[in-house]
Amino acid sequence: MSHIPRKRFGQHFLVDEALIETIADHVAPRAGEHLVEIGPGLGALTEPLLRRGADLTVIELDRDLAARWRRDGRVRVIEADVLKVDFGALAAEAEAAGQALRVAGNLPYNISSPILFHLLPLAARVRDQHFMLQKEVVQRMVGAPGHKDYGRLSVMLQWRYAMESVLDVPPEAFDPPPRVDSAVVRMVPLAAPAAVPPALLSELVQVAFSQRRKLLRHTLGRWLEARGGVGGFDLQRRAEEVPVAEYLALALQVQTGPP
Repeated sequence: MSHIPRKRFGQHFLVDEALIETIADHVAPRAGEHLVEIGPGLGALTEPLLRRGADLTVIELDRDLAARWRRDGRVRVIEADVLKVDFGALAAEAEAAGQALRVAGNLPYNISSPILFHLLPLAARVRDQHFMLQKEVVQRMVGAPGHKDYGRLSVMLQWRYAMESVLDVPPEAFDPPPRVDSAVVRMVPLAAPAAVPPALLSELVQVAFSQRRKLLRHTLGRWLEARGGVGGFDLQRRAEEVPVAEYLALALQVQTGPP
C-alpha cells in the first residue's frame, strides 16, 4: 500500500537501509524496553527497533499512517500532534515497569525545536533521546561558546543534556529528498543539572541572544538592572562568548536577588 508524502506534515521517509540499521544500532533497545517513536511514517526505523525487541509506542499525526499501524498490531498508536502528547503519562507507564522512558524518531523539521522544548521538562524522567533533525539544528544544539552555532537552543538544552551528533545523513537517504542535510543526535539527561527556574533561564537567555552582535551591557545589562542588578558578571562580552555554566550561575543570582 503506497503513501504519498504530505508537505503539511513535513514528511520525508528514510529509505537508505544501511543508514537505518546504523541508527537503530545507536538507539540499541533491549528486549521489552519501553520506547516511544515520534513519527514512525512507513516504519523505516520502527521495523528494526521492533526486531531488536523494543516495546514500542508510536506517535503519528497522519491519520492514514496511524490507521495502518493500528492494523499492524505490533505497536501502540497515539494519533496526535506530538506537541499535545502527555509525555509525563508515558514516563509514568515506563516507571511503573521499572524503566526510564526512551524516545526516538525522525522529527518533523518544521517543528523540531518546539518538540525539543516540549520534552525538556521531562528530562529527569527520560533515559535518553535519539533524534534525526536538520543538521543545522543539531549543530546549534551541540554548539560551543564562541561559535556562530552557539545560541539560545544550545544553552537551554546543554543545561539538561549531554549531547552528541552521532551520524550525518545526506538528502539522498530520503524519499522525497529534503533540501537540507540531516544528522542524528544522542541526548542523555544530566544526572545533576543546575536547579534554576526554567522560565527565568529561558527569559534571561532570550534577552542575551536578542541582539547577538551587541555587547551584553546593551541588552542583558538593562534586563539585569530592572531586577536590581547582580555583581561579578562581565557584560563587556557578546552573548555567544558566555559559557552555559555562567548563564546558569547568573540565573541563580537573579533568582536569589541582589545582596
